[in-house]
Amino acid sequence: MSIFPFLTARRTLATCGLLGACLFASFIQAGEGQASSSQATETTRAIVLINPNSNTAATRSMADLARLETEGVATVIERSNTGAPALLTTPQDMVEARPGVVAIGVEAARDERVAAIIVSAFSDPGLEELRAEVDIPVFGIGEEVFHEAARGGREFGIVTVTPDEALIESFRQKAASLGYEPLYRGVRVTPGDPTELVQSPEALDAALAEAVQASIDEDGAQAVIMGGGPLSASALRLQPGFEVPLVVAVNAAARAAVETIRSE
Repeated sequence: MSIFPFLTARRTLATCGLLGACLFASFIQAGEGQASSSQATETTRAIVLINPNSNTAATRSMADLARLETEGVATVIERSNTGAPALLTTPQDMVEARPGVVAIGVEAARDERVAAIIVSAFSDPGLEELRAEVDIPVFGIGEEVFHEAARGGREFGIVTVTPDEALIESFRQKAASLGYEPLYRGVRVTPGDPTELVQSPEALDAALAEAVQASIDEDGAQAVIMGGGPLSASALRLQPGFEVPLVVAVNAAARAAVETIRSE
């Protein structure tokens, strides 16, 4: 990772005094995902995006998606849960990720410039625990994508590449817990091995487009949630081909955070 955004940010903060520069340096000492220096000079607010797993490449990808929504409003600073596995695949993984998510969030909230925190995993591990520990808004991407998909009473479906029955059932439970079960139109799963599918953007786009179309035509979805981080870029590529919104979880949470910051 280039060090130049960090150096530029330090020069900018130097005009505000040595104390400000020191606080900024300590806040981002994990060395992950500072926004560009041009964005950092536009705003003094920050949103911390926490990836509950330890995959720093995934963290950077999700933070970049969030930055599409937050430019000019807040800097996005990314943090990975380094004590967790690189991929959370079981309920126990989610449970074990919670303490790290809470610790990262509590530390971040000590900085007065941090206006919001995003927990960036579809299952929202540690979301409620972190909300209980800090006084700033905390958004979970799983929760927010359901809110956005159901906005205005829209019926919605989910498209995913993972044919795991427990995962599919968890989507239904999430819809029910948020009061959206009457609007929920189920899940469409792409065929084939998901690990192989995500290695080819062309194949992934084609499979997802089919699943999205089935969700619209056969299930009656008026919005389609893209169920998984690896599907986010594909959703952006596919959106021009569909009239219904393809809702990306990270972007939904970032938009919710921006709306809250702007309303302060």
